[in-house]
Amino acid sequence: MDNKTYTFDEAFKASKEYFAGDELAAKVWVNKYALKDAFGNIFEKTPTDMHHRLAGEIARIEKKYPNPLSEQELFELFDHFRYIVPQGSPMTGIGNNHQIASLSNCFVIGMDGKADSYGAIIRIDEEQVQLMKRRGGVGHDLSHIRPKGSPVKNSALTSTGLVPFMERYSNSTREVAQDGRRGALMLSVSIKHPDSESFIDAKMTEGKVTGANVSVKLDDDFMKAVVNKTTYKQQYPVDSANPTTVKEIDAATLWQKIIHNAWKSAEPGVLFWDTIIRESVPDSYADLGFQTISTNPCGEIPLCPYDSCRLLALNLYSYVVKPFTKEAYFDYELFVKHVRLAQRIMDDIIDLESEKIEKILAKIDSDPETNEVKQTERHLWEKIQKKTLQGRRTGVGITAEGDMIAALGLRYGTDEATDMAENIQRTLAIEAYRSSVYMAKERGAFEIYDTKREEKNPFINRLREADPSLYEDMVKYGRRNIACLTIAPTGTTSLMTQTTSGIEPVFLPVYKRRRKVNPNDTDARVDFVDETGDAYEEYIVFHHNFVTWMQANGYSVTKRYSSEEIDELVAKSPYYKATSNDVDWLQKVRMQGRIQKWVDHSISVTINLPADVNEELVDKLYIEAWKSGCKGCTVYRDGSRSGVLVSTQKTKKKEDANCMEPPVIVAKRPRELEADVVKFQNNKEKWIAFVGLLNGKPYEIFTGLADDEEGIMLPKNVTKGTIIKSYDEDGNKHYDFQFKNKRGYKMTIEGLDGKFDPEFWNYAKLISGVLRYGMPIDQAIKLVQGLELNNESINTWKNGVERALKKYLPNGTEAKGQKCPNCGHETLIYQEGCLICTNCGASRCG
Repeated sequence: MDNKTYTFDEAFKASKEYFAGDELAAKVWVNKYALKDAFGNIFEKTPTDMHHRLAGEIARIEKKYPNPLSEQELFELFDHFRYIVPQGSPMTGIGNNHQIASLSNCFVIGMDGKADSYGAIIRIDEEQVQLMKRRGGVGHDLSHIRPKGSPVKNSALTSTGLVPFMERYSNSTREVAQDGRRGALMLSVSIKHPDSESFIDAKMTEGKVTGANVSVKLDDDFMKAVVNKTTYKQQYPVDSANPTTVKEIDAATLWQKIIHNAWKSAEPGVLFWDTIIRESVPDSYADLGFQTISTNPCGEIPLCPYDSCRLLALNLYSYVVKPFTKEAYFDYELFVKHVRLAQRIMDDIIDLESEKIEKILAKIDSDPETNEVKQTERHLWEKIQKKTLQGRRTGVGITAEGDMIAALGLRYGTDEATDMAENIQRTLAIEAYRSSVYMAKERGAFEIYDTKREEKNPFINRLREADPSLYEDMVKYGRRNIACLTIAPTGTTSLMTQTTSGIEPVFLPVYKRRRKVNPNDTDARVDFVDETGDAYEEYIVFHHNFVTWMQANGYSVTKRYSSEEIDELVAKSPYYKATSNDVDWLQKVRMQGRIQKWVDHSISVTINLPADVNEELVDKLYIEAWKSGCKGCTVYRDGSRSGVLVSTQKTKKKEDANCMEPPVIVAKRPRELEADVVKFQNNKEKWIAFVGLLNGKPYEIFTGLADDEEGIMLPKNVTKGTIIKSYDEDGNKHYDFQFKNKRGYKMTIEGLDGKFDPEFWNYAKLISGVLRYGMPIDQAIKLVQGLELNNESINTWKNGVERALKKYLPNGTEAKGQKCPNCGHETLIYQEGCLICTNCGASRCG
């Protein structure tokens, strides 16, 4: 491995050139995918280096088998993200000797048997954390947990139900950082569970279960009861012939709650569980440990316990010859060739994953902890290793569906476009399975393959009808992989392919995009902070292939267009009436159902809706999704929660105030803001904080050293003043502090934003952002405490912010989880910013 290192600026500059000036793509690649070590040293200058790394490692595996692909052949498939794109964990982990992490994007876990004991629940929590620290997203099902009020044989006497454990798992997710990013979690429960209504409502309380996606598993009986307006039986255990708890509910009432919550907050998602199980090829081997129980965080991979999946996408746009012209066509011959190679590459990645798991096991063995501490993690990875090699599951998918359709001159959402999309997906399914059968002949079938077990599976029989010769070869040679296909979300991947994501239409030809800022990102700015404290950069973006359409049709791409002129251009393009807000949403759901027939796992898709749609539409969409054969569905109504893609157009005022929820209003900052001055010491250093107040509550904060040459000297008697926002002649924003001296004259300290160490500035904006959006002070303090900063001076700054904010905690606020150092009781409260023990009277300030 090349040990040459690059600065962030060097890699960013070179990558920006690689991406033809696309700053967002370059920044995402450098921050997220460039090879780096734990100290932040960057070892790759552009994605070319990364693609050589991937090609070299996969070529090494290829040499184990007949007719190996060469490193150069592989590189040409990966280069410039043109054809085959390994996603996420494979991209960062293959050939990466600087970190010991899995190549799997997602996992599902769950205790064997009907383990609903407290010990089993805690074991799942531990396994979840162990996987997340290795960069994996995790899903697990809660249907095995006893409903609230059930008798238990411990001192509690009765069960607490699902919700407390949802919060526990959610909190664990938010605690785990993977290369500076939080973990990802999916929690699911069967609608048959007596506590499913509480599960559905859990995220409606602000600040609750913020670290998990939630989806409810709906069976056909429930959906029929909804449509027919009849009752439905819930029971526990959900799959028992002799349940201990049974209750009859009105299906339509619970359904309306699902619809309302999805309309209001984009959750829960729905999983049509009978469709998933009926169509699942791995469930042909359910009694051998491959019974599907939940999905990964984005829902595209239903999995059995301790199985995992790696992801790869083919860039459909690249198979359009002469795009956006009258001569445009889809190159099926090249596509077929590459699908077969993509499936082969995915199988090679399984071998690479097995090597990674061996390294993880070796790392666990070498850790200094006792075997008692290490045994859970070791046993976890042993179970994953077994499932990985036993089924050899893969996740070959696609991206750029929206651009591919537009490039062919079709309009997304029309019958003609859907016919094309289904035909391409059918071709992909047949050829991926053909490749898996051919590999079984060369490399051997997955160890439990059995034709008899699969002969009634609807998906296998669909392939059999479409290509009888493929099925005959499968019977003869077996298949290398238990399941092969998915369509995953390709968010950051689509930034680098510079195309639409997954099977989604274009969001908007011109839009604002948000990219989450991680604490260790270099040169990131904070433009927006959501309600959970996550920070984002914002960009105004012209969709790349809309620009390509302009070039192909003779329009200038250097002219500065007005909004009206852009609207006119869009109206002439194949993207007109084909954006996420324009498409016929029912038609999109039907398209998903038709494509799903040729995907053995599932499809991650979100129906993006404008803010003013009503709940009735969500109802229709979910019903249509079930009837169309979709395995799952999620809606996102603009403004229902903080997304990463935001329309740049202003929402028109509606006459009917009941048609939508009022937006969250963040009070606009006045030019002058009342401010407190908070002085304190960190170790022996004198520090100062300026806290801007709006309606008596903290709105923004500036802090740093008070007495060095570049710091701020302020008279001792000054405790209050005004922070004034101003702009210079170049339009740059500045913040000045104004106060009165002893004689009553106004004095001004100019440029608070420039007085303190610039390292503190981005973090100050992050904290100010969460304060502006109304995060409670104690939660803002927790956010500050949770920042993991590998810099002594910034950690000192962090402590100062924490101490300054504590002044504004309401007297009597509990210091949850903290024990009095004097008496050991958890009886500490905040009083005037100090900690007071209500048990023994001990106090500590600062």
